[in-house]
Amino acid sequence: MKKLLFFLLLFTNIISLSKAQSLEDYFVMAAENNPKVQADYKEFEIALQKIAQVNALPDPTLSLGYFLSPIETRVGAQRARAELSQMFPWFGTLQAKENLAALQTEAMYQRFLNSKNQIFYQVSAAYYPLYELQKLKKIENQNIEILKTYKNIATIKFENGQGSMVNVLRVDIMLKEAMTNLEILRKKEQPLLSRFTQLLNLKEETENTKKQNKKVENLKLNFSPSDSTLLQKSYSFTDLALQKDSLLINNPILEELETQIKASQAKEEVAIKEGLPKIGVGITYIATSKRTDMDLPENGKDAIMPMASISLPIYRKKYKAAQKQAQLEQELFQLKKEDKTNELLTSYDKILFDLQKQQDLIKLYNEQIKESEQILRLLYSAYSNAGVDFEEVLRMQQQVLSYQKKIIMEQTAYQISIAELNYLTHKN
Repeated sequence: MKKLLFFLLLFTNIISLSKAQSLEDYFVMAAENNPKVQADYKEFEIALQKIAQVNALPDPTLSLGYFLSPIETRVGAQRARAELSQMFPWFGTLQAKENLAALQTEAMYQRFLNSKNQIFYQVSAAYYPLYELQKLKKIENQNIEILKTYKNIATIKFENGQGSMVNVLRVDIMLKEAMTNLEILRKKEQPLLSRFTQLLNLKEETENTKKQNKKVENLKLNFSPSDSTLLQKSYSFTDLALQKDSLLINNPILEELETQIKASQAKEEVAIKEGLPKIGVGITYIATSKRTDMDLPENGKDAIMPMASISLPIYRKKYKAAQKQAQLEQELFQLKKEDKTNELLTSYDKILFDLQKQQDLIKLYNEQIKESEQILRLLYSAYSNAGVDFEEVLRMQQQVLSYQKKIIMEQTAYQISIAELNYLTHKN
């Protein structure tokens, strides 16, 4: 039943973003295997067990005694004694303790939700750089092919006496640079993959992890998300701004702190209840042997004595200290909540600025590419016809390449910002 509850908590409300299905699969894999998420869920399970403990009465007390020297009474000698007693806390004490345990359990649950949301963001932040890397490698490969074409053209023109050997050498230098860049990108892939797979935290292969390990192995061999337009998706800035309304509503971080405030209030009530008397009831049974020297009415009759007791909580210092501690905790969690609220609002405004900036830059770079490509076509045509301005052709080609790379980088940063925004607004 506990496992079923855990999986329901994980799978219910998985981030509903326009992302590739494979990314959502990785969300689930990371949430299932991440030790912090599992530890926070264990704390929630532990807190659940505490509820059943605090609302139970203390165990009754059974005392047995045997008189080494029997006490002689009129109806016989008292030989043994048995006493059964039960203490009861003051009215409402058990309910107050149960309320406290329930609130502490709710706080643990909110902490677990935040851990789950956080690992989703971390997976996204590691996933998109891998996607960016594949795009950059593709652009660099295309650049190499274009430069090879330019080199062939420059070589032919040089052989025909229509161009300079300098042009061939210039292209050759740029080709070597492009190939070095491509090799650096290939070397960069392994640390990015390592970071990503560490977030999934897969252990030694078992029957339950074979499928997951196979997915990760496929990822290492060829990281290729199924949605080819993943980084092309954008969101309305107005819609994003409206998400601020949900920033402080049902936020797991703030909900945990609010629950901690309520738990501190419940703790104060428990401290007050603990400072009230405890009532005990019991019964004593005394075994009496018969007298043999005479025959009396009720000779050897056992004694039964009901009892009642009450504790006297006269040492008030510890109860007052417990109340003061609970009051200070309320102030502490209230201050933490205010600080976290300010932090969330600041982070939200920064993310919105970043998103707007990234959208503006993507738009700018797209326009720059269009204009640069027009210039490049004109320059290339002039070089093909007259063999002039070859240096400008190369420079403009690299400028187009630079804008293409910048677009990919800004699109990646944009998607990571969206993932962070979804984490802050608990949109999962």
